Amino acid sequence: MTIQQSVRPRQLLRRGAAAVALAAVLGGITAPVALAAPATSGTSAASAARSARGTLIGVTPLETIGRGEVVARLAALGFDTSTVRYGVAAYRLAYATVDPRGRPTTATGLLVLPVLPRQGVYRLDLVSDTHGTIATRDDAPSGGAGSNRLTPYLHASAGRAVSAPDYLGLGGGPGSHPYMDTASSVTASVDMLKATRAAAARLGRTVTRDVYGTGFSQGGQVAMALGRELSLGRDGLRLRGLAPIAGPYDLTGSELPGITDGRVAPRTAVFYLSYFLTAQNRLHPLYEDPAEVFRAPYAQAVETLFDGNHGVEEIAAALPATPEELLTPRWAENVRDPHGALLTALKAVDGSCDWKPPAPVRLYAGSGDTDVPLANTRACAADLARHGVRARIVDQGPDADHFTSAIRSAPQAVRWFDSLGRGVAGGAGSDG
Repeated sequence: MTIQQSVRPRQLLRRGAAAVALAAVLGGITAPVALAAPATSGTSAASAARSARGTLIGVTPLETIGRGEVVARLAALGFDTSTVRYGVAAYRLAYATVDPRGRPTTATGLLVLPVLPRQGVYRLDLVSDTHGTIATRDDAPSGGAGSNRLTPYLHASAGRAVSAPDYLGLGGGPGSHPYMDTASSVTASVDMLKATRAAAARLGRTVTRDVYGTGFSQGGQVAMALGRELSLGRDGLRLRGLAPIAGPYDLTGSELPGITDGRVAPRTAVFYLSYFLTAQNRLHPLYEDPAEVFRAPYAQAVETLFDGNHGVEEIAAALPATPEELLTPRWAENVRDPHGALLTALKAVDGSCDWKPPAPVRLYAGSGDTDVPLANTRACAADLARHGVRARIVDQGPDADHFTSAIRSAPQAVRWFDSLGRGVAGGAGSDG
């Protein structure tokens, strides 16, 4: 998809549906790459059943590009490219993980490595870069459309190995995506980090156990929850810093109120609500019949729109313009004042900031964001403060919508990771 072709879905969603619009734009920057068939069905499924979580199943080269091309792709979207030092090599990984019920499955993700000078021994720290909301399989980081690759390229070009999980049910993974299921997003991300270290070793690269976590939108929330898991020390990885961007950390107290009071753009709200309610219904049964939640004629189509095969423009065209047109009166009230099964689902998602990180945290956002209001970031900072952690909020300003927040924040996160001074390519690093 070219930038020009992406204008219509961005207008339909008013730069919204979180990273969907971002993914549509980024997809126009990366040249098409022929992908090998993903190792996610048949043999790989059987392998996953026999394999420990994080076991590497397959590595597929995607592309290798020089520093100048990295700069060109990032600059075309307005990224600050001053931290770009190297070219990058990208690979799709397939690996063993578990589904939301703990059953063996497979997932895919993107590994990006810096292309370094031949002289010297390099030990690379890890960046976990978790992506925002997408509904189409190929918009995942390792997908053929090339979407959601630019921030992994940005971090890798600064001299770190980047692990960018597709999450369950996206990229080459089987099944449907359990959207906003925090627990399975974390297990998929941890297992991708393990597979990343194994793949890097297979490719002759040394990667340390030090992890810097970042992510945008849905991925910002995942990054915070992933940091909590890594801080427990169960996975042999060490958290060194967290820099999430514009995450929906507080659905109950910030995001849903933003939907009901108009701080979230109506078309974006419709997308989020449709995706969240249909995905969560598979995990925490919210309804027996879609007609209980969605008005006609949308009740007949809404669940099939989020099967991983529909594009953002198609989804937006099939949904109404406002939440009032989407939801039945009973469920409009439930969104305003969550209770019952919906409240249970929200409690399972919220709380990603309610812990004490052993590493520094910076929270990036934009006060002009009408997808994920700044209130989410303030709530996250307040949760951390209750645990004695002062997390600096970096507000990109009132002119920074959701998309612009990502463009401005990601390079700043790279520079902040640099300032923490651990394991940049060619440096001392830490044990591998």
